[in-house]
Amino acid sequence: MPKRDAPLGRGLLYGLYQNRIRRWLGSQPLPRHIAMILDGNRRWAKQRLLETAAHGHRAGAAKFREFLIWCDDLDIDVATLYLLSTDNLTGRHSEELDGLFEIIADLAEELSQFRDWRVQHVGQTDGLPDALVKSLADAQERTKDNTGLHVNLAVGYGGRREIADAMRSIVRTHESEGGALETLAEILTPELIGDHLYTGGQPDPDLVIRTSGEQRLSDFMLWQSAHSEFYFVEALGPDLREVDFLRALRDYARRHRRFGS
Repeated sequence: MPKRDAPLGRGLLYGLYQNRIRRWLGSQPLPRHIAMILDGNRRWAKQRLLETAAHGHRAGAAKFREFLIWCDDLDIDVATLYLLSTDNLTGRHSEELDGLFEIIADLAEELSQFRDWRVQHVGQTDGLPDALVKSLADAQERTKDNTGLHVNLAVGYGGRREIADAMRSIVRTHESEGGALETLAEILTPELIGDHLYTGGQPDPDLVIRTSGEQRLSDFMLWQSAHSEFYFVEALGPDLREVDFLRALRDYARRHRRFGS
């Protein structure tokens, strides 16, 4: 007889439990924008004695696809996936990065041909291989007229770099319009900076979820998450379950958002 990973009937019970949460969420306020830090892929591969971290990254990419389906099925408007940071580009071995580049390119292409999703690259192309840059650009172009779930792929992304880039963009725009440097300070507002971020025009994330038990932002959406709610899951990224996601939404719906008041 094959060995069971869980007692008989647990799957059925989880299904009933999920449906109960989902029904409750039907009458509750849900986030418009959810940002996901799917952490723990390398640890997941190591725990399973797999040969390389790439196995964990591929499992993480598969989980990202599931996560987006969960979001779409609940009519979430925007989802942002933290796939590769600027720190990763300098802190990971070239062999692992090469595998990551390929995995992200495959994910971008697949997402751009699934449902009516609109895919957007948020981040810089510095340090990314030409093949990946092309895959991200092609996915964005292919889906630019889609009206479904807006999927941000944060690749080559750093929150501090994004803010610096926004400031440079504001200065250049102001100069190109003939504005004087001394008048720039008068027009500089949080709203103007927000318009020049990579996610300009999008709602800020209402909820940021991070897996693997880590409780930090890791330079992710520093400006946009000023008033976000945070939810931390103990499960490693590839082990995230739909019930964990639903619990995060239930927790979000129960919170009283103050926005600094």
